Amino acid sequence: MTESLPAAWLTYADYTGHTPGHTVSGAVVVLPGVYSPQLDNQRDLLVYLPPGYASGHDRYPVVYMQDGQNLFDSATAFGGQEWQVDETLEALSTEGLAAIVVGLPHMGPARLAEYNPFPARGGRGEAYLDFIVQTVKPMIDGAFRTRPEREATGVLGSSLGGLISVYGFFRYSAVFGFAGGLSPAFWYAGRNLYAFLQRSPHLPGCLYLDRGSRERGGAQRVAKLLVQRGYVLGRDLCYLEEEGGEHNERAWARRLPGALRFLLPRA
Repeated sequence: MTESLPAAWLTYADYTGHTPGHTVSGAVVVLPGVYSPQLDNQRDLLVYLPPGYASGHDRYPVVYMQDGQNLFDSATAFGGQEWQVDETLEALSTEGLAAIVVGLPHMGPARLAEYNPFPARGGRGEAYLDFIVQTVKPMIDGAFRTRPEREATGVLGSSLGGLISVYGFFRYSAVFGFAGGLSPAFWYAGRNLYAFLQRSPHLPGCLYLDRGSRERGGAQRVAKLLVQRGYVLGRDLCYLEEEGGEHNERAWARRLPGALRFLLPRA
């Protein structure tokens, strides 16, 4: 993998200094310190590459995921609980499902603002999405064998990351063709999100939403609104309620395979 990496990118082992205790599976590479002119901050980009990437010529759909430090490595994840995105996609590759995943770590206290798209509530989500679309995506498309078209480009997250991901699907409809919100914190946006969705046209693509029975609602209401807007359950919209599911990385890791099985074939 090393010889096929674009300049300035690091293998995950080199990025961590070959220290023990990391749990990454498969090929994950990192570009440290990517500057955002939209937000005036910088963060590392973590990119999962599917099996066979280094030795093949195929192009792959791309999923941009929030809370990047929680996706691949229990050593960096909140509470030591990762999403197991890498393990999940390694397993799904045996089913013919493959994708590049770009993990964007959150910026600590700035997470609340960056994942909230409504300025009236202190949000900087518009600038964050501009960062993904105008800075990160061109960088990824230039460095890796992506399928850059809308239909093969998605955005996915949980909690507030789910809020900004679903909003991004509608706000940047020319860029994102699918989106997922696991336990999305739609309630955080108040009435702003529902008003925004009611104004938004029906867009081609697909959406995945879920929630656990032991957490705050919001996803169900949005799913009903999307059905009213013309999305069809089982075709271009999936809504799942998990009995006993809680609001944590363990639950999202458990439901991620189903989310990707719904979204990726349509990409």
